[in-house]
Amino acid sequence: MLDTLRSAVRISDLRVRILYTLGMLVLFRLGSYIPVPGVDARAFADLLRGETGNVFGLLDLFAGGALSNFSIFALGVNPYITASIILQLLTVVIPSLEELAKEGVEGRKVLAQYTRWGTVVLAVIQAVGTVILAVSNGIAERSFLSISVIIVSLTAGSMLLMWMGELMTENGVGNGISILIFAGIVARFPAYAINVMRALGPGGVSYFSVILFVILSLAVVVAVVLMQEGVRRIPVQYARRVVGRRMYGGQSTHIPLRVNSAGVMPVIFASSILTFPATIGTWFPALDGINRWMGYGTWGYNIVYALLVIFFTYFYTAVTFNPNDVADNLKKWGGFIPGLRPGRPTAEFLDRILTRITLVGAIFLAFIALLPTLMARVTGIPTNLVYFGGTSLLIVVGVALDTMKQIEAQLLMRHYEGFLR
Repeated sequence: MLDTLRSAVRISDLRVRILYTLGMLVLFRLGSYIPVPGVDARAFADLLRGETGNVFGLLDLFAGGALSNFSIFALGVNPYITASIILQLLTVVIPSLEELAKEGVEGRKVLAQYTRWGTVVLAVIQAVGTVILAVSNGIAERSFLSISVIIVSLTAGSMLLMWMGELMTENGVGNGISILIFAGIVARFPAYAINVMRALGPGGVSYFSVILFVILSLAVVVAVVLMQEGVRRIPVQYARRVVGRRMYGGQSTHIPLRVNSAGVMPVIFASSILTFPATIGTWFPALDGINRWMGYGTWGYNIVYALLVIFFTYFYTAVTFNPNDVADNLKKWGGFIPGLRPGRPTAEFLDRILTRITLVGAIFLAFIALLPTLMARVTGIPTNLVYFGGTSLLIVVGVALDTMKQIEAQLLMRHYEGFLR
C-alpha cells in the first residue's frame, strides 16, 4: 500500500488532485473553529449537551463539531443534501425537470443551479431556527443587527461548504460533499474516544462494555466492506460480426450488479430528512410532541429512519442504474444474456435481479443505521457516546472505499498496481 501511495504521489496530476483535496479539508477544519459573532459558543455547546443533545448530536458529528462551536460552518452540508433530495424527487414527478435531466451536461448544469438556490432557502430556514434556539435560551443577543449577522454568517458558511464540495469533486479526488462529511466524522472521533475514557469506572461505563463496543465496531467495518464489494455478475455474450475484412465480437463478459449500488447516500439522505422534525420540535415548545415521538433514539425515529433508508436505497439505485438503458445498449452493440432475447425481456430480467439484491442491501443499510441505538442498549454505553458507530462507520468506510477506487482507477490507467487486489 505504501508503494501504491508513492506511485500516486509520483504522478503529477494525481498528486495535485490529492493535495487539492487535503488543502480543502484543512480549510474546512479551520472554518469549523471560526465563531459566529454575537453568540456565546461555550454556553451553546453546554445547551447541546443538555436535553437537546440527542437531537443535535448527529448534526454536530456530520459537521465535525462546527455546530457545538457555533462556527460559520455550523449548518454543515445538510441544507445542500436536503435540497438535492427534494430536487431528485421532483425530477421524477415534474416532466420539465425530467427533460432537463435527460439533456446531458447542459441540463445537469441547470439542475445544479436549482439545487444551489434550494440550498440557500433551506440554509436560511435552518439558520433562523438555530437563532431562535440560541435567543430563546439567552445565548445570543436579541437585537435585529445581531440576529441578521448570525443568519447571514450561517447561510454563507453553508454555501461556502457547498462550493468547496463542488470544487473538490471537480478538481480533487472522490465526491467532495461525502469527503467533507467523512472529514467531520473522523475529526470528532478523538473527542468521542476521550469522552468514553472519562466515563470508565464505577458508576459509569464498564471496561467490558468498551471492549464489546470495539469488537462490534470492527465487525461492522468488515460487514460494510463485504457488502460494498458484493456484486452479482450477469453473464453477457457478444455476437460475432464482420466489418469490412475484420471480425468483431464473440467475447464473453459480465454486468456487475452491486448489492449496494446506492453506497452511503441513502443513510445520508435519511439522516438529513429526519433532522428537520426533531429540530423543529426543539425550536418551538408547542411542538414538543414531535421531539417526544421523533427524537433521536425513540421508536418512532428508528422506524421512520429504517423505512427512509430502504426507500432511498431503491430510489438512488433506480437513479444510477436503468435496466432499460442497459438492455438497449446491449442490443445496439450485439450483446445478449444467454437464454434471454435482447430488448424488453433482458430489461425485465435485470430489473427483477436488481430488485432482489437491492432488498438485501437496503435491509443491511437500515440495520447499520439503527446500530448505534442497539449498541447503546447492548453495551450499556450512553447513546451520546456511540454516535461513532453504525451510520458514521458506514459513511467513513464507504467514502474511503470509493476514494480508494478512484485513486486506483487513476493508477491502473498508468499501469500501476493499485490498492485493491
